[in-house]
Amino acid sequence: MSDPKQPAQPVRPQPATQTARKKRQSNSDLPGRLVTAAILVPIACYVVVEGGLWLLAVVVALVLLGQREFYRLIEGKGAHPQFGFGLSAGAALCLVQYLGTDYQANLLMTATLLVVLVGQLGKAAITEALASVSGTFFGVFYVGWLLSHAMPLRDFYGAVTSRYGEAMAALVGVSPDCGIFLVFFTLFVVVWCDAGAYFGGRAYGRRKLAPAISPGKSVEGAVFGVIGGVLGAIVCKAGFDLFWPGLSAFLSWYAVGVLALLLSAAGIVGDLIESLLKRDAEVKDAGHLLPGTGGVLDRIDSFLLAIPVMYYAMLFYTFLKVS
Repeated sequence: MSDPKQPAQPVRPQPATQTARKKRQSNSDLPGRLVTAAILVPIACYVVVEGGLWLLAVVVALVLLGQREFYRLIEGKGAHPQFGFGLSAGAALCLVQYLGTDYQANLLMTATLLVVLVGQLGKAAITEALASVSGTFFGVFYVGWLLSHAMPLRDFYGAVTSRYGEAMAALVGVSPDCGIFLVFFTLFVVVWCDAGAYFGGRAYGRRKLAPAISPGKSVEGAVFGVIGGVLGAIVCKAGFDLFWPGLSAFLSWYAVGVLALLLSAAGIVGDLIESLLKRDAEVKDAGHLLPGTGGVLDRIDSFLLAIPVMYYAMLFYTFLKVS
C-alpha cells in the first residue's frame, strides 16, 4: 500500500507506439508534396504546350540537377565520377535530341563512352577506374539519355515525318501538335499512378512489394497505382477528344489501355530503381531541393523510364498503322 504522505508521482506521457509513429511519419510529407505539385504543375503545363526552347531549357535543367544528385550518391560510395564531363554530356544529349535525330543521339552516346574511357587514362588512381567509368557513363545514360526522349516525344510529328513523310503522317492522323497530347498523356498516367500508389498503399498496404529495396511500397499500393494510371489515361484521352480532338484522335482507345498499363508499370519500376540506388547509397532522398519529395531525381525517377517507353511504343504504334 502506498504511503499517503508521499507525493504523487508525476504522470509522464508514454512514447508513441510504432504504429502511431509510422502513421505520423507517413503523413508528414503530404503538405510538402501538395505545395510542390501546386508550383510545378502549372509550370509543366505551360512548358509542354509551348515546347521549343522552353522545353529544352527545362529538360536540360532537370538533367543537370538529376545527374548532380546521382553523382553525389555514388561519391558517397567512394567513386569519383568525371563530374564536369558527365554533366556536359547529359546536357549535350538533350540539345542533340532537340536539333538532330535519334541516330545522332546514339552517336553521341557512343562518343561519350569513348571519351569517358580515354579521360580515365589520365587519372592517377588506377584502382578507381571501373567505378569512375561506370558511374560517369551510367549517370549520363540514366538521367541524360532517358530524359532527353522528352524532346522527340514532344516533336513526335517530326519523328514520324522524318521516317515516313508528311503525306503518310497525315494519312495515319498524326498532327503537327500531337506531341502535346502524348507528353500530357505520359504525365497524367505517371502522376495518377504515383498518387494511386501513395494513397492506396497508405490505406490498404499490407504485403511488401520489394522489402529489401523499399519497405514502404506495397503490392496493394502498386495495384492502386495501376488503377490510377488507367484512370489518368482515360481522363486525358477523353479531355483531349472533347476539346482538342485533332491532337488525340489518331490514338485508339485500345491503344490507350495498353499504353496506360505499360506506362504505369514503367513508372513503378522506375521508382523502384531509384529506391535501389538510394538504398545502396544508404540515403533516404537523393536531394532536398523539393519539399515533400526530396530531390529532383526523387521527382523524375518514374518519368525516366516512362518517357522513353511512351516514345518507342508510339513509334511502334505508328509503324503498325503505316504498315
